[in-house]
Amino acid sequence: GGAGLADLVGAIDATVSRARACGGEVAGLAASLAAAVRRVAEVTATLWQAGDPEVTLANASIYLEAVGHVVVAWMWLEQRLAAGESPGAFYDGKRQATRYFFGYELPRVHPQLDLLASLDRTTLDMADGWF
Repeated sequence: GGAGLADLVGAIDATVSRARACGGEVAGLAASLAAAVRRVAEVTATLWQAGDPEVTLANASIYLEAVGHVVVAWMWLEQRLAAGESPGAFYDGKRQATRYFFGYELPRVHPQLDLLASLDRTTLDMADGWF
């Protein structure tokens, strides 16, 4: 019934709330993650409401990659919160790696989720003789 996803979304939302309270750059990262996790929840509902397991599973690898990126972004936001404004190369590296992931990797999930939400059947509609 979606309990696992609800638990994941709840845990991510807790991190997002803490990050928003920090303001500044961290609050911006929180907004990006919140948008991505909401979209994952919406697309997951769309897939299951389609009522067609073949369509739901046709692009499972894309789904797993997108959700995996959201989870990794969550982990980076947690690390960014832990780093705070502490001085030193180690903490500077955590802050920069978080910026990188949110700037270069997290945006990749949106086109993937759009494809999934479209319930695209391209992979299902291939005929054996076309290969």
